[in-house]
Amino acid sequence: MAGVQSAVALREAGFTGPVTLIGSEPHQPYDRPPLSKAVLLGKAEDSAFDVDFEALDITLRLGLDVTALRAAAHVLDTAEGPVPYDSLVLATGAEPLALPGTEGVPGVHLLRTLDDAARLRPVLERQHDVVVVGAGWIGAEFATAARAAGCAVTVVEAAARPLAGTLPAEVAAPMAAWYAESGAELLTGARVERVEEGAVILADGRALPAGAVVVGIGARPATGWLAGSGIALGQDGSVTADSALRTSLPDVYAVGDCASFPSARYGRRLLVHHWDNALQGPRTAAAAIMAAESGGPLPVHDPVPYFWSEQFGRFVQYAGHHADADTLLWRGAAADAAWSVCWLSEGALVAVLAVGRPRDLAQGRRLIESGAVLDPEKAADPAVPLKSAAL
Repeated sequence: MAGVQSAVALREAGFTGPVTLIGSEPHQPYDRPPLSKAVLLGKAEDSAFDVDFEALDITLRLGLDVTALRAAAHVLDTAEGPVPYDSLVLATGAEPLALPGTEGVPGVHLLRTLDDAARLRPVLERQHDVVVVGAGWIGAEFATAARAAGCAVTVVEAAARPLAGTLPAEVAAPMAAWYAESGAELLTGARVERVEEGAVILADGRALPAGAVVVGIGARPATGWLAGSGIALGQDGSVTADSALRTSLPDVYAVGDCASFPSARYGRRLLVHHWDNALQGPRTAAAAIMAAESGGPLPVHDPVPYFWSEQFGRFVQYAGHHADADTLLWRGAAADAAWSVCWLSEGALVAVLAVGRPRDLAQGRRLIESGAVLDPEKAADPAVPLKSAAL
């Protein structure tokens, strides 16, 4: 998404020079969200972008690994030789974390690429017993698909609740019931000791039968190949771009899952591993490249982070960043079919989570963008439109 959108955004911004899009995968560029849904369940063969690259005069170089960046020479080293650049956009995304000790064990899967989904599709078709390691967003989405395919599913989570690294306990804990409702078993506080062919062995000695094991324990920016390039990286492995998504090297920009950026709205650097950021960032990078050519003003990248997840028959949406919030308000109860949560900081809305309440999300996102202060009493009443709670 980030690479394709960068190329398209350059053309939309009026860039007329050569544009080359390099990707390590051999497939036509594709969208990732359907991989855990329609593609995985066999309802779609792929999720290729509907982009006419030829008409846009964008050169695709697919199945090509980039091994190094030599900034002084303005060159990328690839398996097919050096590729020169005038401006370079890094859109290498993130790579899923592997479960230590599972290298080479048959039946262990990650879900990040089209090839991953293709390998997992027959697993679901054969209705294997599936063990999912990690009750984060991807774990929940895969468990949902596996249950829809008729598989017996056990989800193993080391923390005490799902989404422990993402949401506070009082918000995430009620989501544990969603697993049981779907017929999946959720084991929390459960650590994996090792994975054998056909079984997952937990630290307490339990052995879980596993025709397949799917690992969803997080992802890290795919930036290892930049070692020695002079590109500044953060402790989280992200390229530390500035507010115009420029990197520490001249003429090099970074977008999407591989890059963090300073947010004036939240007063901290953000690393956002979600689809919407891979859509928004390329517009900023393209504008920055055009500004560098024309001497015009630089754009500023400071979006309200947004993502969604479809899991266990629910549409979950989130906008904002709640880490520094001082007030949490419920709109409805977690036992309800639809509810939402608002986070405030000094009265201003900074984040909203909506389960089956898309209007709350849409209105909340606009309120966050405007820095609106809310009346807490009105905001906590699910019968009051969220926009009506603004002071």
